[in-house]
Amino acid sequence: MTKKAVIVGANGIIGSNLTAHLAALDWEVVGLSRSGGNTSGNVSHIAVDLLDATEAKAKLAHLTDVTHIFYAAYQDRPSWAELVPPNLAMLVNVVNAIEPVAPRLEHISLMQGYKVYGAHLGPFKTPARESDANHMPPEFNIDQQDFLEALQKGKRWTWSALRPSVVIGFALGNPMNLASVIAVYASMSKELGIPLRFPGKPGAYDSLLEMTDAGLLARATVFIATNPRCGNQAFNINNGDLFRWSEMWPKIARFFDLEVAPPLPMSLNVIMADKEDLWKQMIEKHDLAKTPYNDVSSWSFGDAVFGWDYDFFADGTKLRRAGFHDYVDTEEMFMRVFSDLRERGIIP
Repeated sequence: MTKKAVIVGANGIIGSNLTAHLAALDWEVVGLSRSGGNTSGNVSHIAVDLLDATEAKAKLAHLTDVTHIFYAAYQDRPSWAELVPPNLAMLVNVVNAIEPVAPRLEHISLMQGYKVYGAHLGPFKTPARESDANHMPPEFNIDQQDFLEALQKGKRWTWSALRPSVVIGFALGNPMNLASVIAVYASMSKELGIPLRFPGKPGAYDSLLEMTDAGLLARATVFIATNPRCGNQAFNINNGDLFRWSEMWPKIARFFDLEVAPPLPMSLNVIMADKEDLWKQMIEKHDLAKTPYNDVSSWSFGDAVFGWDYDFFADGTKLRRAGFHDYVDTEEMFMRVFSDLRERGIIP
C-alpha cells in the first residue's frame, strides 16, 4: 500500500530535504506552505495559511488517504511568549483538518529542537537527554507535544517528537540557515580583502557543539515514523560528533581561501545590514544566481548560534539503540554544503 505524506513547512531546510527523501522512496508527498510549490512526479503542493483554521479545513479536507503527517513549520516572533500562539495554532489547525478524515493515518511526526531543554535560554545540562525535565514556560515545542499526546490517547496512530541540533542543508529564504550565514559572510570577507574573523562571543569559540545534517535528519525522521517501537516517544537526532569553532573556523576559512584573524565579537545583524549593495555587485561580478539579499542569509540566526558561549549538545544514543546508526562527519558536511552553494551559483 502506497504511503502518503503531508509535509508541513515543505519549503524549509528540513521540509525540502524530507520531501526529496520521501519522493526517492516512492511515497506520495503533499507539501504545505504559505507560498505553495510546483507539482513534479509524486510531489504536489498546497498553498495554505495554517493560521486560519477555516482555510486549513477547507483546503485539506480532501486528504483522506494520508498515512503520515510530518510537521516542520515555524513562525518567528519577537519574543518567546509571542512564539506560542501561532506555532501551536498551525499544528492544531493542520492536525484537526486531516486527522478526523484520514482513517489510514499511522503517524504524526513533530519537529522540535533543543529549545525543549532550554538551550536557547543559557547554559543547560549536557548532554541533554529525552528524559530531562521540561523548563519554565513559555515554550511552544512543549505545548505542541502536549497537544499531540492528549489527542493520541485511544487512537491507532502514534506520534514522535524529533529533536535535532542546528540543521545544516540547502534552502533559501529560511530563517534558520547557518550554512548560508557562514558562506555569505566568508564570501563577502573575501570580496572585501579581509580575513575571516569569528564574530561570536569569546566563550563561544571554544565551546563544544554539534550539528544535524539535513539528509541525516530526513532519514532518521522516516525511520522513526515507520517503526512501531519508536511510537509516542521523543528522539534527539545529531551527526554523532562534536566540534569547537576554534578548530572548525580555520578549516572553513581554508575552503574559501581566506586567512583567519583573531575572533572579534560583533553583531552580524548590525554589521551586515548595509551590505546589500555589495551583494548585488557580487552577483553581477561573479555571474551568480540573482538571489535577493534578504533570502540568502539570516544574520540574526547567525548571531544566536555564535552567541552560545556554553556547551551545546545532546545524547543521541536513544535513537541508535532503536536501530538507526547513520553518522555524518560534521566537517565534511559543512564543506559539502558550501560546495553545493557554489555549484548552484549562490556564492562565488
